[in-house]
Amino acid sequence: MATKAKKNEASIAEKLDALFNLQKIDSEIDRIRTIRGELPLEVEDLEDEIEGLSTRVEKLEGELSDAESAIAGYKNTIKEATAAIEKYKEQQNNVRNNREYESLSKEIEFQTLEIQLSEKRIKEAKFDIENKKEVVTTVKETLERRKGDLDAKKGELDEIVAETQKDEEDLVKKSEKARQSIDDRLLSAYERLRSNSRNGLAVVPIERDSCGGCFNKIPPQRQMDIQAKKKVIVCEHCGRILVGQDMVEDI
Repeated sequence: MATKAKKNEASIAEKLDALFNLQKIDSEIDRIRTIRGELPLEVEDLEDEIEGLSTRVEKLEGELSDAESAIAGYKNTIKEATAAIEKYKEQQNNVRNNREYESLSKEIEFQTLEIQLSEKRIKEAKFDIENKKEVVTTVKETLERRKGDLDAKKGELDEIVAETQKDEEDLVKKSEKARQSIDDRLLSAYERLRSNSRNGLAVVPIERDSCGGCFNKIPPQRQMDIQAKKKVIVCEHCGRILVGQDMVEDI
């Protein structure tokens, strides 16, 4: 309760100083995170792509295994049909009438068709296997390249994180501490401005008689009011909180 009262008792100048200090800290955090750029997303995309390629290889290899099993089945069918034909031919030598002979001939014809169909299926399966093997080879080569890309990106990201992680953690703590000295209403406005700004700037100094955020000109009298720190003044064009030109060198 005392902390809240202390926040509210702070002068406008103190509030602006606290806000500007917070902006400097948050801008440095933004800068560190920008250094990483799109690397985390690139790593994530590569991991997703690798998972998809691995799944495709597994599926293709499963289909190859099924095709090999199917060929083995067709070969077994041919073997059984060939044996049946031999048996029926022997039986034809001992038939007692034309009806029995014709019946056996139809069985031989049926088994012959079974052999022809199985041979056709084997040929198709072998063709399919060759095509799939080529695809598997291509996918595996792509997979290995992507794994190499991922290792490189992860190494790059780890190096950047290692260089900046401690600085970022320290700055985040400073940012959290700085927020504690700013009243809730002003802090809420600051957060809203930051979220709506592409560069994360909610508090900007005057630069060359212009707003440091949108670069629109600021009238001289308004510049004097900003310099005086008697009230919180926002840019009438972009809505950012404005601070004096004397702070430019510190941002």
